[in-house]
Amino acid sequence: MQQTRDFLTKLGFLPGDAYDMPTSTKRFPDGAQYRVEIPSVEGPRALVAVLEEAEKQKALIHRISQGSGIMLLTDAEIREMAQLGREAGIEVSLFVGPRAAWDTGAQITASAGKNLGARLRGMDQVVYATEDIRRACSLGIRSVLVADEGQLWLANEMKKAGELPADLVLKISVQMGAANPISVRWMEQLGAGTYNVPTDLSLPQLSAIRQAVSLPLDLYVEVPDDFGGFVRHYEVPEIVRVSAPVYVKLGLRNAPNIYPSGIHVEATAINLGRERVHRAAIALDMIRRYYPEATTSPRGASDLGIPV
Repeated sequence: MQQTRDFLTKLGFLPGDAYDMPTSTKRFPDGAQYRVEIPSVEGPRALVAVLEEAEKQKALIHRISQGSGIMLLTDAEIREMAQLGREAGIEVSLFVGPRAAWDTGAQITASAGKNLGARLRGMDQVVYATEDIRRACSLGIRSVLVADEGQLWLANEMKKAGELPADLVLKISVQMGAANPISVRWMEQLGAGTYNVPTDLSLPQLSAIRQAVSLPLDLYVEVPDDFGGFVRHYEVPEIVRVSAPVYVKLGLRNAPNIYPSGIHVEATAINLGRERVHRAAIALDMIRRYYPEATTSPRGASDLGIPV
C-alpha cells in the first residue's frame, strides 16, 4: 500500500484518513468557523415559522434550504421567500426541480438503482433544471441546490459567461455522494460553493476532506431517517473544530419525508421546521458548552447567498 500512499502525498493529499484530527485553520471569509442551516423549509409559510422559532429559541440561523424544487413554487412564493430571506439576512437555497427520482425512468425504483437519485437524465432534463435556476435568479434568489456534476459544471460556466449572477451560490446536495478528499476536491474545482458531505463520515474522514479543500462543508448533525437517522449532537464541537468552515445542518429524526411538499402537507412542514430550529438550539448549546471559543458569523455575512 505504501506506493499508493506515497503517490497520493505527491498529489497533495493525505496518505489516509486524518486520525490525528488537527484543528482546522480554514475559515469563512469573515473569519468564522461555523454557521447553522435549517433544511427542508418548503415554502413561505414554513420559512415564517422557522424565523419565528429562531427568534423564540434565540438561535442564529444563517441559511435555510428547500428540497421540493424550484418548479413546485409559484413566482409569488419565490418572491415572498426571497423577501423574507432578504429582510432576515439569511441565505435562501432552493433545489433545482426535475430529478431522476421524479422522472419517467424506472431505474431509480430498483434496489440497485437508487444511486441515480437526484441526477438529471438526458439533456432535456439538464435544460429543464437550468431553466429552474434562471427563473429563481430572476426572482431574487442567489443560492441553488444541485445534485448532478454536469449541472454543476454548466451552472458555473454560465456564471463565468454572465448568464447567471456571479454571486450565485452553488450549494451541493448530500445526494451527490462524494465521500473522500479527491472527489470533494473535484466538486470544488467544478465550481461548488459549499459541499454537503455524506451524513455518516467519521471525524478522521471529515478531517482528511477538510485538509484537501477550502470550500465550506455542510453536515447533517441530526439526520433524516432516510439518510441514516444519526443523532450526532455531542460530536458537534469536534465537527466544528476539525471541519471548519462548516455549516451545522439540522435534519430531524423520526419525521416523515414530505417531498415533494405542498398545501396538502403544509402543516406538517411548518411543525418540522419549528422542531429543526429547536434541535439547532440544542446543537448551539453543545458548541457553547464544549467549544466556547468557536466563532460563528453574524447575521447577513457578505458571502451568504442572501436574496436580492
